[in-house]
Amino acid sequence: MKKATLVSAFAVGAGLMLSALPVLAHHSFAAEYDNKQPVTLTGTVTKVEWMNPHARFYINVKDESGKAADWELELGSPNGLMRQGWTRNSLKEGDVVTVTGSKAKDGSNLANARQVTLANGKKVFAGSSEKEEAPGPAPVAEAK
Repeated sequence: MKKATLVSAFAVGAGLMLSALPVLAHHSFAAEYDNKQPVTLTGTVTKVEWMNPHARFYINVKDESGKAADWELELGSPNGLMRQGWTRNSLKEGDVVTVTGSKAKDGSNLANARQVTLANGKKVFAGSSEKEEAPGPAPVAEAK
């Protein structure tokens, strides 16, 4: 009887620990991206991942010399994107898009997308997790 209780307790504990992993994997914008490093990229979509916590897509970008580089672009959550008018088919492999966003702090070819100009020319909000900087305190009027 004790063995069955011990196995059950272990299974419940393991399940609780595993269920917490997705929460631990989520991050804040400031932890990974630098809003002082804006980037604008134009390239061909090579892959789209429509899953939580963030949708992602990948583009192949060619620089002025013709050298190609692959970029990973993070979007908002699929649910948030759908509220903005996106569908699973808004981006398709082979589409040429232009993306504005913020580069990753680690210098990799990763960015948090702020706006995407789709192949048809439509500009859509990318559901970025970037927050606008809070304004400073209001000026205090001097007494005369």
